[in-house]
Amino acid sequence: MRVAEVVGRVLYAHGARHVFGVVGSGNFHVTNALVAAGARFVAAAHEGGAASMADGYARTAGKVGLLSVHQGPGVTNALTGLSEAAKSRTPMVVLAPEATAPRSNFFIDLPALAAAVGADFYRVRATHAAEDTGAAYRAAARGATVVLGLPLEVQQAVIEAWSGPVPAVAPTPVTAPQVEPLLAALQAARRPVFIAGRGARAAREPLTRLADACGALLAVSAAAKGLFAGNPWNLDVAGGFATPLTAELIGAADLVVAWGSTLNMWTTRHGELIPPSAVVVQVDHDPAAFGVNRPVDLTVAGEVTAVAEAVLARLGVGSTGPVGAGTGGWRTPELAQRIRDHGRWRSVPYQDEGGGASATIDPRTLSTALDDLLPADRTVVVDSGNFMGYPSMWLDVPDVAGFCFTQAFQSVGLGLASALGTAVARPDRLTVAAVGDGGFVMSATELVTAVRLALPLLVVIYDDAAYGAEVHHFGPDGYPLETVTFPETDLAAIARGYGCDGLTVRTVDDLEPVRGWLAGPRTRPLVIDAKVSAARGSWWLEEAFRGH
Repeated sequence: MRVAEVVGRVLYAHGARHVFGVVGSGNFHVTNALVAAGARFVAAAHEGGAASMADGYARTAGKVGLLSVHQGPGVTNALTGLSEAAKSRTPMVVLAPEATAPRSNFFIDLPALAAAVGADFYRVRATHAAEDTGAAYRAAARGATVVLGLPLEVQQAVIEAWSGPVPAVAPTPVTAPQVEPLLAALQAARRPVFIAGRGARAAREPLTRLADACGALLAVSAAAKGLFAGNPWNLDVAGGFATPLTAELIGAADLVVAWGSTLNMWTTRHGELIPPSAVVVQVDHDPAAFGVNRPVDLTVAGEVTAVAEAVLARLGVGSTGPVGAGTGGWRTPELAQRIRDHGRWRSVPYQDEGGGASATIDPRTLSTALDDLLPADRTVVVDSGNFMGYPSMWLDVPDVAGFCFTQAFQSVGLGLASALGTAVARPDRLTVAAVGDGGFVMSATELVTAVRLALPLLVVIYDDAAYGAEVHHFGPDGYPLETVTFPETDLAAIARGYGCDGLTVRTVDDLEPVRGWLAGPRTRPLVIDAKVSAARGSWWLEEAFRGH
């Protein structure tokens, strides 16, 4: 059989069941081989959209995402979505045909391109096609974004037929973590706080038990929102998105343990969120991550789950109940009540800035109304922009798989396509794509894909007729803003032109038709063009721009 067919069969045998992409001559045969083996191909309108779909799928499904593109421009069209995936350490394999002749119109330096965005690179050889393909998939399954080079001439080579079996994905060798210093720090702390990041997304249960044992409060980076949903000691997102109460409590901690988080400037408000007097501990499987963003007092190398379980074992947690200095004074009934009353942004009073001559709706009012209206079983996907804090913090999610945050590369325009990938991964949930008007216009072509898929998808456009971040960054200094402001546009009409249902919202009452859509089959996407007030930047924006 041809190498292209071997590649498709091996990927399917390893577990690939969905592949996203745009098919051209270079990836025609390998994509068809996957389909013939039993995988589902999701055709995107553009390779950039396909890359984000594969990324969103992998994050939500917890499986390796697969992207199939044409050689040359097919690869470069996908580059922004690929960069986001690589920076997010999304498990993903990119099937990238290679024109290896330097004078070919399609030639690009594929290994250099992969290295430039932080992706791993593998290349298929005719004599080792199954071995090379399997190695790439297994690398992705261990947490890498992998570009798999498929030289055109190699794809066409005829080799011995392959039918398996495939090696299992071997677990990463681990040594017993050295937890004694961490154990001592936890036992000495009176006001411990855990901040869990992307690397702790699978560790809710052991981290919750350990927090109960030592009286810690629980917080997350934005990438891990939902990890502790429903826990009474959950402070939600630390950093720029943090509520005043969350900032106050983290600021009073005497011990902060970062679990799978590098404590970057967004999570720590440029270091100011964590008090100088606090002992800071970083737990990560990758020692190269230690101290990359701020000094830490103690490091523990190991997988988050393994470290937490090792500490629990040393504590002897069981029928004896909580241990540690902090259990008597940090977790009190009074603090639990404060978290219930003030632990969410929607509980923080504000002056509504909607209505009036602008005929707009305050984004906080919009987000609160949507949170009340939409089913709790949802996946929220957030694009980048001035608006992004509102859906991130006002729309609750049921668990960590219910939140997809496309911010590792800080690119506008990835949210809509990422939401399509999450909807494919979890068709049992309502997927909510929260985007700005700029990001929507960039990615609106993928509404064709959304209509074709007939998945439950709600797109909410926070439409301020501008690139709002730039308006609020440069406007106060008197700079001209004509390059970043736009005439009001009927984005709902554009959505209807693609075959979606479209709704323009200026008041809460305008959301009433959403009830009917929710009650129906939800097989046509609904796009809400919410004309939001833009009198000022979002509360986190000033903090964010300090990092520019």
